Amino acid sequence: MSKESAVLLVILGAVFMSFVGIFIRLIDNSDGFQILLYRSISLCAMLALLICVRRRISPYRLIRSFDANDVAIGLALSVAFTTYVFAILNTSVASALFILTASPFLAALLAYAWIGEVPHPFTWVAIAVAAFGVFLMLGEGLSNGRTFGNIMALISASAFAVMLVVARKGGKIDILGGAFLGGFLAAAYGLVLSIFVGKGLIVERDDLIFMLAMGSFSIGLGIGLVTWATPYIPAAEVSVLVLIESVLAPVWVWAFNFEQITFVEFIGGSIVFSAIVALSIVSTRRRSLRGPFGFR
Repeated sequence: MSKESAVLLVILGAVFMSFVGIFIRLIDNSDGFQILLYRSISLCAMLALLICVRRRISPYRLIRSFDANDVAIGLALSVAFTTYVFAILNTSVASALFILTASPFLAALLAYAWIGEVPHPFTWVAIAVAAFGVFLMLGEGLSNGRTFGNIMALISASAFAVMLVVARKGGKIDILGGAFLGGFLAAAYGLVLSIFVGKGLIVERDDLIFMLAMGSFSIGLGIGLVTWATPYIPAAEVSVLVLIESVLAPVWVWAFNFEQITFVEFIGGSIVFSAIVALSIVSTRRRSLRGPFGFR
């Protein structure tokens, strides 16, 4: 695959993922557990299809191919997927997505503490700047009654960071297997919680359509395209390209009059974006660096 084709696939995947917020806002009567269940079912179906096509294997061989690293990635992603739903439901799409963009910096800190990878000195500056932007949004959430949603977004970002470091430690380039397991576990959580805590398994037809479309079209296909193309592009460039998701997601909900972007969200998000872009530029220009977080 050429680099140009890979870039287009990453951009397309990021655009698909940017529709998650609007899908959730279009759901009228289903609760978070039901959303988690049905979107995870269609997510698993789409990822299974993509994996089997990409690897040219049968579903049976797919199941047998899972290893301990896939399970660890799946556990981390199941937490990320679950908390992401409740973040969107309990705070603005802008705040949730902007906070989630901090996951590369959290991964840098975790990798330094866990596997001893020393970040480039500029990474520490970028982390401090991004943290300031995140805390701005968390502070506004406290004043606007969105604390729970923002905390869920931060937990989701942390779980994504754990996944990234686990994948890096295990040498995983293709994380689709782990993503499938993450979706499977998230579906299991949604099933149990819907029955014993939530509204049960019965949902309205329109809600079901939106949930299934979210899991297959927005998340499943989006993750699949980005992961497929990532080996053909420098990691630092990928980290910038996928920011398209966080830029477009608040635009969709604003365009459909579901919510507005506040001034603090705009400032905090801009600070985080600037930190990531600056770090990516530094990482790209230094050939001695490797990895998406400015490690050396």
